[in-house]
Amino acid sequence: MSQQQAIGQLNANAAQSGVLAKLIAFSLALGALPLSSYYVSKQYLWPGNDIYAAVLAVVAANIVLVSYIIVAALEERKATPATKPEETKKEK
Repeated sequence: MSQQQAIGQLNANAAQSGVLAKLIAFSLALGALPLSSYYVSKQYLWPGNDIYAAVLAVVAANIVLVSYIIVAALEERKATPATKPEETKKEK
């Protein structure tokens, strides 16, 4: 198989499983969730206290990153086929 065919096969597999959509969704969440949690917590939870709001934004960013890692690991585990042990002569 040529290199171009292999790359095309990988792109087709990635498109089928929605990897790109998940990456875009998590990227948007990584941008929006920490910023919104910072400003909302600064305004309503701890008015005028920037330190607590910043800590909450960092925690929100870490939650998004960890959830992306978990989703990617579960997806890879699902995509990898389980290998069957080969039958030996004794088992035949």
